[in-house]
Amino acid sequence: MPETLFKINAKEYILPGNRSCQGCGLSLAYRMALKALREKTIMVIGPSCLCVLHGLYPSTAVMVPGLNTTFASAGAAASGLVAGLRALGRDDETVVAFIGDGGTFDMGIQSLSGAAERQTDFIYVCYDNEGYMNTGTQRSSATPLGAITSTTPLLAKEEHKKDLVRIMEAHEVPYIATANPAYPIDLYDKFVKAKKIKGTRYLHLFIPCPPGWGFPPKDTIRLGRLAVETGVFPLFEIENGRFRFTGRSRALAERGHKIPVSNYLERQARFGRMTPAQVQVFQQWVDRRWEEYVRRAEADAKHFSP
Repeated sequence: MPETLFKINAKEYILPGNRSCQGCGLSLAYRMALKALREKTIMVIGPSCLCVLHGLYPSTAVMVPGLNTTFASAGAAASGLVAGLRALGRDDETVVAFIGDGGTFDMGIQSLSGAAERQTDFIYVCYDNEGYMNTGTQRSSATPLGAITSTTPLLAKEEHKKDLVRIMEAHEVPYIATANPAYPIDLYDKFVKAKKIKGTRYLHLFIPCPPGWGFPPKDTIRLGRLAVETGVFPLFEIENGRFRFTGRSRALAERGHKIPVSNYLERQARFGRMTPAQVQVFQQWVDRRWEEYVRRAEADAKHFSP
């Protein structure tokens, strides 16, 4: 049964005073993820904002062990940890790779794909702030159309964001889910579910970044909610091939109404150079994907019904 605000794990696994930025969406998501994962969890961390949050050795702000690895090797490092733990008979420990979009979409996709193809028994989390935020706000293949970054300073990014969820689904992993710290109970429930499943599980988190995206830290939750309300980042899960909306996205799909993407774009400095024509292209891209999701949800509800 899904948890409620009054039933989630009360224990905290992140100590006060960590080095994350003010208004950091990652720190909010990571707090809820750790509450769901609980003890006997080992994290694999690539070079990223999460390294900053964890802290510099020998100090740390996090109450679970973590292995720092290179950008490209998170999937391989996690696979090695799983093999080592199983060889020692420690089958009750969960290995979780918690990696940014640069280390997932770009440099790390080969080791992630290899692990998923082998159905390695671990959870892979991509926390997606749509760029290399820890190293200077450079463009990644997760950066959306129209966004200004330090490596696209004049014309902004000209390509749409890579659809990594579809790439992961092609590996036929047993569980895929999207989540957003603006909807913490939905996020918590998905981590609880993922921990109970065997094989490779992939969770994709939407992580608003105030300094990288150009919005006030107080608006992190507002941006997260707008991403869902506009259909830019729908909440869903794919379990053994069945697609279904969750949380607020399920309500939007049933109601048949979402708000224009301009409500989301206009609150971020990184989209400040978008023309009305580019906003329209972005809207069309969101609408097409949303309609595909709605059709699939309806078809899967009929196909998988008892």
